[in-house]
Amino acid sequence: MWLWMALGSALFLGLYDVAKKQSLKKNSVMMILLVTTFLTTLFMIPFFSKGSLTDHLYLILKAALVASAWIFGLYGIKHLPITTASTIKASRPMFVVLFSILIFGERLNAYQWIGVVLVILSMLLLSLSSKNEGIHFTRDKGVLYMALAVLSGVGSALLDKLILGWMEPLFVQSWCNLYITLIMAIVTFIMWLRDKESFQGLKWDWLLLVIAVFITISDFMYFNAVHAEGALLAVVSLLRRCNVIVTFVCGAILFKEKNLKAKSLDLAILLIGMVFLVLGSQ
Repeated sequence: MWLWMALGSALFLGLYDVAKKQSLKKNSVMMILLVTTFLTTLFMIPFFSKGSLTDHLYLILKAALVASAWIFGLYGIKHLPITTASTIKASRPMFVVLFSILIFGERLNAYQWIGVVLVILSMLLLSLSSKNEGIHFTRDKGVLYMALAVLSGVGSALLDKLILGWMEPLFVQSWCNLYITLIMAIVTFIMWLRDKESFQGLKWDWLLLVIAVFITISDFMYFNAVHAEGALLAVVSLLRRCNVIVTFVCGAILFKEKNLKAKSLDLAILLIGMVFLVLGSQ
């Protein structure tokens, strides 16, 4: 069951990324993140429950990592084609795999290792095909933003494996949303103080509500997948990156992005890698 929860999370995560890209036409990065995290917190109000001080300190740390990943990730999406940004983001599980083995002692079988190698290969090929769009991975600021988002996301994923060992998924999701909202509010307020004249205020867009719904469903499935007995964080993280399929298709249809032929090969290799991961996890 945890495999299908991870894949379901990937579907809604992809729709979430596409909706965020579209919403950038009306609102700034910080306004989108602040409003959508606030809405997700409202959705989770019925599930708030008490916890220890230690629990909340861990959740505040997780919220800081998630907020960093979201901020850098959305700035990356702003400066890069979504097909490129989402595939870079798909590299995050590679680091999760490495640290899951080193820290949590997880072990992968032959099929899973084949999947890992293929996903890494797809990322290397993407870096080459992106040069045709004038994107150089070593010096493009959009790539830098996505790299910082990936590193923050890796820290968050590893922390998930730890805290979900004793915390319930809905407890983690509800309180994290609240803490992320507070962090986003503080960052937004500081940005407003620094540059009041050019600060872009909120322009209501119904996509903001859609974004909040998508990420709420995606996170619910993800936390429950990681929490499930026998679930491997390395595999869950890799399967969740199947969201790149959704963003790739929508990037081609909605945003008319270029260089799709070369990126299709990268995506195909990524998908084959995902198939091996699923086969190895049955």
